[in-house]
Amino acid sequence: MQASRTVHVVDDDQAIRDAVGMMLRTAQYDVHLWPDGVSFLEGAGAFGPACALLDIRMPDLSGLDVHAALGKIGAPIATIILTGHGDVATAVHALRAGATNFLEKPVASSALIAAVDDALASLARPGKADMRSSRAHDRLAPLSPRELDVLRGLAAGKQNKSIALDLGISPRTVEVYRANIMEKLGARSLSEVLYVAFAAGVDDNAAAPRARGAD
Repeated sequence: MQASRTVHVVDDDQAIRDAVGMMLRTAQYDVHLWPDGVSFLEGAGAFGPACALLDIRMPDLSGLDVHAALGKIGAPIATIILTGHGDVATAVHALRAGATNFLEKPVASSALIAAVDDALASLARPGKADMRSSRAHDRLAPLSPRELDVLRGLAAGKQNKSIALDLGISPRTVEVYRANIMEKLGARSLSEVLYVAFAAGVDDNAAAPRARGAD
């Protein structure tokens, strides 16, 4: 099955909507712009396979509300949550809810295209999730046991102070571990770290990969 090139951008901020739409059109996507979740959902039941970029904060329906509605009607649409207010808890909520990815605004063109490509590929190849999980485990292999402990805390939606208390270390040490994790994963944002974490199942102790090396 050939991957779709259709992308729906749902954001109440026209400037953001137009800017994201322009980046996607430049990359040869078939782009549709929507000012809110309500108007988008009115026709979503008839949409073919696509990716939807959903702003997390919109009037009437949030991006997560729209994501949930798409799931209820069985729309073949992979979702990416957009936010200008990124934090650990929000990212965890979005990814646990089944969003394909979570991007913080302003979004770099390269990160946007990579996320959209991955989302659309997941629709074209049902086995994509298993492949993504395998790659995620490989990426986490260099992490030390303590770095994995910190990563599990982040995947649980905890802040640095809470993770520090759980592990008996200082918040500053947690920050150092977070920086190490991002460097080893080649991640540019917390959302990228969490994306890999959930793909590998590190929030589930039974599914967590075994790290190499010492603390």
